[in-house]
Amino acid sequence: MTTPLKIGLSARIYHPQPGSDGLQSKTLQYLEQSVAHWVMSRDVMVLMIPTVLGDGMINRSSIRLADYARYLDGLVLQGGADLSPRSYGEEALHEDWHGDAVRDAYEMELFHEFVEAGKPVLGICRGAQLINVALGGTLYQDIPSQLGVSHHLHRDYDSHAHDIVLTPDSLLAGLLGGQGGKQVISIHHQAIRALGRGLLVEARASDDGLIEAVRLDDDNFVCGLQWHPEFHPPGAAHLLDCTPVLDRFLLRARERSRR
Repeated sequence: MTTPLKIGLSARIYHPQPGSDGLQSKTLQYLEQSVAHWVMSRDVMVLMIPTVLGDGMINRSSIRLADYARYLDGLVLQGGADLSPRSYGEEALHEDWHGDAVRDAYEMELFHEFVEAGKPVLGICRGAQLINVALGGTLYQDIPSQLGVSHHLHRDYDSHAHDIVLTPDSLLAGLLGGQGGKQVISIHHQAIRALGRGLLVEARASDDGLIEAVRLDDDNFVCGLQWHPEFHPPGAAHLLDCTPVLDRFLLRARERSRR
């Protein structure tokens, strides 16, 4: 029997709200079920990686994020809150766009530890933006106000689709190019602006050219998808079937685990 891969999933963070009580007065770390189940559609164990901040009531052991990178086989950076503009050297242009600098620092450390360990990384939505910023890139803080484009944000969080174009001769074109449907579920008001070091554009929105996927130009698998492949139901003919991306990510994880 093949030993299941152990894939780490970064945590979303809920910060305590002023004046609240009960759970809302606590720091919560959680994941979205759909992304965990998408990764678990293969022979995989998913483990959420908590932050290692020293702000709790209990003194932790000396376990570091680097230890997770050592013992797990790969990392998935999930979606969620905006990145803080301060994480890429800017100030927020609006009070609603301050983002989550605490999560930024935690996920960027995770990202660099897994990359340095030679483990594959897959970023989804915010995760793609995080990869770009961790490598020195920047973001549009708000697509509608900065570019005059509004269709990337929609109330239908898990069903809003738009067309993308895969970069010719890219990794994604090789994995997904034979499919008829080129729509993805993609909901975001921020987007990649200046590319981070070593990143290649793998896909763009078909109408406005915004970057929808990136890949690190090296031998490891480091890829970011601005869309949500976990929201693509099996058999949805109009949507891009992204299981080949998951399979390539897990193949690299399996190859790395055998070394």
